[in-house]
Amino acid sequence: MSDEIIGLHRWFDSPPGRYLLAWEQQQYDELVADIFGYHAVQLGMSGLQGLRANRMPHRWLALGLEESRLPPEPGAPVPAPDLLAYPVALPFDAASIDLVLLPHALELSVDPHAALREVERVLVPEGRVVISGLNPWSLWGLRQRRARLYQRFHAGGELYLPDVGEFIAPGRMRDWLRLLNFEVDSLSFGCYRPAVGQTRWLDRFDWMDGLGARWWPILGAAYTVVAVKRVHGMRLMAPPWRASPQPAAATVPVAQRRRR
Repeated sequence: MSDEIIGLHRWFDSPPGRYLLAWEQQQYDELVADIFGYHAVQLGMSGLQGLRANRMPHRWLALGLEESRLPPEPGAPVPAPDLLAYPVALPFDAASIDLVLLPHALELSVDPHAALREVERVLVPEGRVVISGLNPWSLWGLRQRRARLYQRFHAGGELYLPDVGEFIAPGRMRDWLRLLNFEVDSLSFGCYRPAVGQTRWLDRFDWMDGLGARWWPILGAAYTVVAVKRVHGMRLMAPPWRASPQPAAATVPVAQRRRR
């Protein structure tokens, strides 16, 4: 697992990795800005500041032991983790967290199902989880599958995407969330430029981002999902000041003119 984490961080320092990371940073800034509560945690991906636009008073970055030991990239900020934790075993009480971010954490998890169950356990009712991942049904995913097939029959060959665990398709992710009583609030796709490796070629195809978002949105190289934890049979109670009966309006006598 440590080799996969190292490979993922190195890939995010490549031109396509920086392009994808910039899109994900913008997504997280927009998605978490208006989510309120008291406690929020980001699991993994220290290069992404997923909670910087959120205004909760308690925000934590949790990294695994392997990721916390990675050397920082030259010139990159060094975010110190607030705690060491793995998605499959979170050090939080049940129903104690309002927001959980999973940037590529499920792709690196040894058991993504267990990781989602753990997130469901620590989230409060109506709490939210934001998940980002690589889309296997994109042009980038197609090039990755072709490279893996080439490696199976020929020596050598270089993968385009990081060599991590299985990429989880958006539809499959939606099914997993529904099984755990999550309601998908939004699903966004991005990064429609071709699977090229140099910055100058990525810049030449920047026009494809707007075109892809309009004509083939589900083929984006990356996606983000926002889901809400629903608790069946739970009814939100109104505040006491709303539930208290309002005093009846006092009657006012009206003078009437006598008829003669």
